[in-house]
This record gives sequence, structure tokens and C-alpha cells, in this order.
Amino acid sequence: MTTFPPTIGLIPAAGQGTRISPLPMSKELFPVGFRMVAGKVGPRPKVVCHYLLEKMQRAGATQAFFILRPGKWDIPNFLGDGADIGMQLAYLTVHVPFGVPFSLNQAYPFLRGATVVLGFPDILFEPAQAYQVLLERLHGGSADVVLGLFPTQQPEKVGVVDFDAAGVVRGIYEKSSFTHLPYMWAIAAWRPTFSDFLHGFVRDCTQALIGSQIPQHLTTLPPYVETPIGNVIQAALEVGLRVEAEPFAEGSYLDIGTPENLAHAIQQHPFPSV
Repeated sequence: MTTFPPTIGLIPAAGQGTRISPLPMSKELFPVGFRMVAGKVGPRPKVVCHYLLEKMQRAGATQAFFILRPGKWDIPNFLGDGADIGMQLAYLTVHVPFGVPFSLNQAYPFLRGATVVLGFPDILFEPAQAYQVLLERLHGGSADVVLGLFPTQQPEKVGVVDFDAAGVVRGIYEKSSFTHLPYMWAIAAWRPTFSDFLHGFVRDCTQALIGSQIPQHLTTLPPYVETPIGNVIQAALEVGLRVEAEPFAEGSYLDIGTPENLAHAIQQHPFPSV
């Protein structure tokens, strides 16, 4: 019987939410739809990040790390240890504004050879079994990273992916002029080889930017220094790691981080008939 390393979810939630502010809570906790809760009568509000956690859990992830910036304490206060949804949740903080790779690297000491599934807690996507498909491809082949791709109508605003007929990725382009590419990436699964690469990338960037120690006062640096995680995957590709793509041609993707998209998400998840 083949056994695989444990699967751990990584969920970066350190953003400011400026596109939709002001909000009375972190955007990851905005109610979108409803769910049944054990011990409660009738449907109860379902927050945005519940959808991501459910999909990770469906794929076999029993643990997940949220990486937060200081001040977003409403997330652990609401989700707690994860008992409500049957997962073990833990929370880490990041104190620099350099982007998602630096957030994800906070979990590196806790991964210990695990398979990682990455997802963003302010995004709704389908199909429900997307992570299972990515993990099947990862464990059944030689890829270090498998990306989940979704059709996009705004290629200039996202990370689009160039890949061949076998699904081997040739390039990842974040917010670029490659508008002829119809698929963006939104989720990923990877082996420890990429966790190691990410850790080294962040270490080298930190030393190049401001030295090995990051002073606390530099947490207010302007946002233009942020590095997208897609750039790290592209860098891994360039040094020989294998990155593959799994396109979901009939899939959907919705970032609720703008007022228009949030309104659309709410319309798609009305109060259920009981």
C-alpha cells in the first residue's frame, strides 16, 4: 500500500483588504451563504474562508496554517482551533510587507516534509474536488508543483500560465502583457522540494533587501516591494524544478476582494429554503 506524506494547508491572510475597505471585520470572515452547524437549529452564516477549508479537508488535509498580519485577531477568534469544521487550525504572524512568499515562509519550520496545498481565503472557486485532482497528479507523477488553473477574462490583472499539451508549465506571468493566455492559476499543491526552494528564496531576498534581520519599523514599507508567489514558482521553474498545470476548463474563480465581486458572491449564495 502506497503511503504519502501528510497534507497541510497554507492560507496567507496578511492582506490589508484596501480594495473593499472599510469593513467591520477581516474580509476572510465576510458571510457568503449559509451552512448547518452541529447543535444549532437551521442554517447559520458561512464565511468566505469556510469554502476553502472545506475543499482542503475534502482532499485529506487535516491541518492548516493561517498566516496573519498583527491585528487580524478576529480570524483566530472566530475559527478557533478548527474543531467546528473538523480540522486542526494554527495561526502564525508575519511582520513584513513583502508579499505572500514571506507570509508562507513563516510556516516552513512546521511543514517537516509535508505535502502542501495552497489557497487564498478570499476566493471562491469550483470544482469542489479541485485539490484532489491536483494531489493525484502530484503523487502520481514527477512534478514538484502542480498548479490549478481557471479561465480568466482579465489576464492582465492575474498570474497567467503558459503550458504545453502534456500540462508542463513553460512560464508564469504575473500581471503581464501576455493577454493571449486564457488560464490563470489560483491554487497549488507542492512537494517538500518547493517548500525548501521557497525558504531559500525568501532568505536570499531578505538578505538582498535589508540584511538578515528585519527591523520592526520596516513593516511600513510601501507595497511596491511585494513579490508575488507566482514569481517564486517561475524562479523554481528556471532552476530545474518541474511545474505542471491542471486546467479546470469548466471551473470558476471569484475574488471577493472588491465590492462588485462580493455582491456577486452574495447573490450566488442566497438564504436556503428550509
